[in-house]
Amino acid sequence: MGKSIWVASLIVVAFGLAINVPLPDTVYVSISFAILAGVVTWKTLPRLAMTFVNARVSGVDVLKPDRPVIPEAMGFPTAVVYLIAMFCFIPFPFIDWFDGQARLVHEDNPMIGTFPYHKLGQILSAILAIQSMVLLGFADDILDVRWRYKVWFPAVASIPLLIFYYTNFGVTYVVLPLQLRPYVGDLVDLGPFYYLYMVMLVIFCTHTINILAGINGIEAGQSLIIALSVIINDLLFMFNNPDRESLEAHLFSLYFMLPFAGVTFALLTQNWFPARVFVGDTYCYFAGITFAVVGILGHFSKTLVLFFIPQIFNFLYSCPQLFRFVDCPRHRMPRLDSETKKLRCSTVIIKPNNSIRGKLGYLFLKFLYLLGLLKVFKRGENGRILECNNLTIINLVLARFGPMSEVHTTRMIMGIQVLSSLFAFFIRYKLVQYVY
Repeated sequence: MGKSIWVASLIVVAFGLAINVPLPDTVYVSISFAILAGVVTWKTLPRLAMTFVNARVSGVDVLKPDRPVIPEAMGFPTAVVYLIAMFCFIPFPFIDWFDGQARLVHEDNPMIGTFPYHKLGQILSAILAIQSMVLLGFADDILDVRWRYKVWFPAVASIPLLIFYYTNFGVTYVVLPLQLRPYVGDLVDLGPFYYLYMVMLVIFCTHTINILAGINGIEAGQSLIIALSVIINDLLFMFNNPDRESLEAHLFSLYFMLPFAGVTFALLTQNWFPARVFVGDTYCYFAGITFAVVGILGHFSKTLVLFFIPQIFNFLYSCPQLFRFVDCPRHRMPRLDSETKKLRCSTVIIKPNNSIRGKLGYLFLKFLYLLGLLKVFKRGENGRILECNNLTIINLVLARFGPMSEVHTTRMIMGIQVLSSLFAFFIRYKLVQYVY
């Protein structure tokens, strides 16, 4: 795992050098903070492991034969290290506005101009949103909040973000595809619906990472690949669009993504098979809100969504169970075969249900079966589906490719994530010309 992740990191660095983007000094400062935060996280997590276990913030790794007890919610110290790094980084983008007497305006150098309060507000609102989500995520790990309540946690954490957007940008226009412009026009004002869209984006980014979970390394692994994809996109955008507004937007994204990639890499080294720590819901919320923040305030939310293709598929695939059209067990993770020590897809028993909800659920299952996205294990005398795989991408992979080791399963999902990111870049930089 370590070699493959290091190779991916080196590719990002080599890519940045290859396109020869003249990066501001603050980016190199952010890279330094990313390395420092990664090292601190890597050193801190093993030392906190027993503290969390003794405090009973722990869980059993049920996919191991010996079922070890592992510290849970280690995404919390990871997020704390990240926030400290971001707090320490705040002065650097504004260093030109401070002299020896800490004045905020350079009277002797009018070229520097007045202090950019909007940039400071942008960074502070983003950090406040992330910090709020981390606290709510840790509360969920400790209190085990029910889904009906915690689904709204991201909406609460997004309030500072929305207030800043309203008072500083307030833009609610969206560019329409070329095919619709002759009928509607180039732009359409969504008004309040644009803010609803931003709230839904925060909820989506946060919970889709949490849904695609259950095996060692998958939460941190998918988040690291998405973070590296966003970093590459920032570099590409800065190279292709040298105007000041685009530069500022993607610089903002780099400031947040580089340290995030650093702490996530460190967490992944501890969470990779065999996991020594669990990331917990805290990390899933922390990762999701960080992506949403850079996508919204960096003005590339549509591109960000492209990097979530596996998560979108996993969510849509899971909908029949998530919305209770099909029975949904509390945990849909794969099953460990005690003889072969390999993972098998977990299954769900389809109980007879003649209600409208039950009939719709059965139609969903038949549709998925026709698409080749469902493996049926048992049928009734009339051919009715009685048992099938649980509706997650992990179980689908195991159902289609057969039993495999946990580490191999994680690598398979990570490979899908990488291929999806490559496809997202193809859409963003090649196919987009036919739509926008």
